Amino acid sequence: MEYVKSHIREVKDFPTPGILFYDLTTAFKDPRALHIIGWDLSQLYRDKGITKVVGIESRGFIGGSILAFELGAGFIPARKPGKLPADVIRKDYGKEYGKDIIEIHRDAITPDDVVLIHDDVLATGGTMKAAYELVKSLNPKKIYINFIIELSALEGRKVLPDDVDITSLLKY
Repeated sequence: MEYVKSHIREVKDFPTPGILFYDLTTAFKDPRALHIIGWDLSQLYRDKGITKVVGIESRGFIGGSILAFELGAGFIPARKPGKLPADVIRKDYGKEYGKDIIEIHRDAITPDDVVLIHDDVLATGGTMKAAYELVKSLNPKKIYINFIIELSALEGRKVLPDDVDITSLLKY
């Protein structure tokens, strides 16, 4: 993971002053770093029976798609309002620099599914908490949560459920 870490760009004051943004696009554009991320993420879940991977807009689509492909699972996009064409369920939430809404298709997940929810970074946890609540409302068999990067000092894990397996590849 040191190779991947060396390819993550740190951007000060983005998207607002005072935020240190960990830009994974510089790791995603490097073939070796992208391969390491995809391989290491998928190895965490090979034996878990994952049937659906939910990727959170927008950078969560990248790792989420890789995970779905590697695990032989379906991919579900969790999107901002107005982006999904069919009947949706939605959740309002707060994040570290504002408020937002996330949606998924109402028919995306069944009670037979084992779901992995993926996003690139865990900061304050608001986005993942909202995604988790949406997925949970559809009553899947089990839910896992995963991130590439966790910003430990922001304590985002504290807002997530205690009874869910949460993993991160890198912690800052």
